[in-house]
Amino acid sequence: MNYLIIALQLIVGLSILNVWVVQPKKNTKWRGGNATTIVEEFQAYGLPVWSVYVVGVIKVVLAVALIVAIWVPELRFYAAIGLAAMLAGSVLMHFKISDPLYKSFPAALFLVLCLIIAFVPANPL
Repeated sequence: MNYLIIALQLIVGLSILNVWVVQPKKNTKWRGGNATTIVEEFQAYGLPVWSVYVVGVIKVVLAVALIVAIWVPELRFYAAIGLAAMLAGSVLMHFKISDPLYKSFPAALFLVLCLIIAFVPANPL
């Protein structure tokens, strides 16, 4: 089970970093509304531009913490729960603007994975 949790930590952490650090200006089919960038996506949700940076910093810090938690297990629960809360907000924003369900799929999937990371013991006895 330990290797599965570590794999999930890497998948979620690196995916969040990919969205926020590598591809914030890339157009994807998952963006809310008709947005082509992350800033446009937040505008589609009716959020101010400054919130992009606040949410981005929080998600990047939590994603890094989730990866660091592979070596510092005390961080795992808090990083996973923090990301789960942020991802729940992402799902809610897609619902707020009546996006098709498929657009919220990545956020919903990573939300579930974060809950697994947080609540499934890495080394069950």
